[in-house]
Amino acid sequence: MTEAQVKQANTEEAKPANTTEAPRQKMPSFPSVSSLIGKKSQVRRKITCPLSGDAAPKIDYKNIPLMQRYTSDRGKILPSRITNVSQKKQRQLAVAIKRSRYLALMPYIDN
Repeated sequence: MTEAQVKQANTEEAKPANTTEAPRQKMPSFPSVSSLIGKKSQVRRKITCPLSGDAAPKIDYKNIPLMQRYTSDRGKILPSRITNVSQKKQRQLAVAIKRSRYLALMPYIDN
């Protein structure tokens, strides 16, 4: 056998002779989720930090009404996901609340 015949025999052994490859089919395209629900997608307005900006109040441990706005009825500091305060201002707010508690301007626990 010549070299060409050996190569052809090797390729024939790798593929069975009686199999035919089926053509690939396209995946069906599914409708979008919003069209299934029947609602239009809404654009959410970005919520800004109430303590940032020009007219925002300054965070100070002596400003008790401001500190009480960001504490719960039980006296816990509210998380920023509820109050929409930025991360930087939330840290300043927490320090100011803790400082006013230490100086007895605010109670640790409200009854």
